[in-house]
Amino acid sequence: MLTKGLGRGGTERLLAGTVRHLDPARFSVEVAYLLPWKDAFVAEVEAAGATVHCLDARRQTSTGWIRRLRRLVSERDIDLVHTHMPLPAAAARLALPRPRPALVHTEHNLWARYRLPTRLANRATYRRNAAVIAVSDGVAASIRSTVPVEVVVHGIDRDRVRPGDAAARAAARQRLGLDAGAPVVGTVGNFTAKKDHATLLAATARLTGAHPGLRLVLVGSGPLEAELRARADELGLDGTVLFAGSRDDVFDLLPALDVFTLSSRFEGLPIALLEAMASGVPPVATRVGGIPEVVTDGEDGTLLAPGDPGALAAALDALLADPARRADLGARAAARAAAFDLSHAVRRIEAVYDRALRATATATAARSDADADPASTVRAAGR
Repeated sequence: MLTKGLGRGGTERLLAGTVRHLDPARFSVEVAYLLPWKDAFVAEVEAAGATVHCLDARRQTSTGWIRRLRRLVSERDIDLVHTHMPLPAAAARLALPRPRPALVHTEHNLWARYRLPTRLANRATYRRNAAVIAVSDGVAASIRSTVPVEVVVHGIDRDRVRPGDAAARAAARQRLGLDAGAPVVGTVGNFTAKKDHATLLAATARLTGAHPGLRLVLVGSGPLEAELRARADELGLDGTVLFAGSRDDVFDLLPALDVFTLSSRFEGLPIALLEAMASGVPPVATRVGGIPEVVTDGEDGTLLAPGDPGALAAALDALLADPARRADLGARAAARAAAFDLSHAVRRIEAVYDRALRATATATAARSDADADPASTVRAAGR
């Protein structure tokens, strides 16, 4: 598996979970990542049984890692490379020999949301993939390629979910330093533009008067953290917003929340949403990407348009003011999330691997036959 980094993010968590559930009797897994400072999941991936290699790209624009990837694939006799980020994937498609290793790519985001160079790199190299996996129907529909795409909605590790009972709630609030009776809204996600935490802060500022003691818990880190902290101060949210940092105990923290929210402007399919739902926390989320494929508005959560702090505040206010409604939506959300089991998704990924490996074996055999009989190549060219 090849990815840009192993820091804390949805893609990286899915990669780590996939490693845990792949059949070790059939697959020996090695994980390579580019950026050495994004290493939060290295120990977890290694504990799952994979060998981890840092390709040591000192900058995101470095190219020396490509040579190291080629050497790794050759020395370790790799049969299949599963890529998870668009630009490293495009480089791997150009650099690795054909037809072996087989290349499988997982598309985590809508193509329209990529920058132009990324879209062009995809278009130029995508046919090198033996198979493509999309994390939602919306992501699959955005792909402009003739390569067959299979939608595999990834799930969660059911054995990691914490029950949303009173004991778990009390323990989670103690861990975060929150009052037992405070109304608490929270989200999990890196501080990047696509997550649009600014709209969530603006919505929170509209709620403090109606909900004394309100706390907003932001789990994550990222390039916009300083800007968001400054914005929270400008909105008078000092003492309301808890910047909890990047955490490896998210499942333990989720029961602390009364409502989970995502204010994202675009998404593929956020794993944090599924985790919150599985924990019995009712979601309020934007109607973007693959989110409507998971949440049914009014049935197991609330959906709204992105970029509207007034609508987000109204939706959060309605749930914070209605404990019975929260409990009902939370129970329905947990039932809905039960359908998204990561172990089942990994069985489908294994089937994709099998097909890609068979196709590559056929292509390799055909090339060997052509090499053994040069005249056949001439005759084929003549036709």
